[in-house]
Amino acid sequence: MNKNIKIEDFYFKHKINTRLKDLDAFRHVNNAVFLSYIEDARHALIRRWNLDYESKSIIAASIKIDYLKQIKHPSHLIIGQKVSRIGNSSFDIESAVFVEGEDKPACVSLIICVSFDFILNKPVAVHSEIINDYKK
Repeated sequence: MNKNIKIEDFYFKHKINTRLKDLDAFRHVNNAVFLSYIEDARHALIRRWNLDYESKSIIAASIKIDYLKQIKHPSHLIIGQKVSRIGNSSFDIESAVFVEGEDKPACVSLIICVSFDFILNKPVAVHSEIINDYKK
């Protein structure tokens, strides 16, 4: 994961605001909450692909997050995302969480996803909509 990435490096951007309940005892956003921000953005990205969640679905096989700096509340966040690798049935979504107006990300993430058919209960070739996003 590229820790020097810029928000301009992403073709998909999702905005979210921090919430008071996101804070921990140290009065900054709890590290576990970063994943919920990334997941919220990932689901917005996925909705673009018109999956049916049965025969044409995906599963998250692995999620890795590198924390780079604190996020304070209140903050306006922008989560950048892009499909960064295509395999046979798997693909990667690279994400970064930015505080609006800041150049460096607060965290970077790599999610390995698998295209999956829940009716057949097996992995399938990466869906064409995902491949089209990768080519952007």
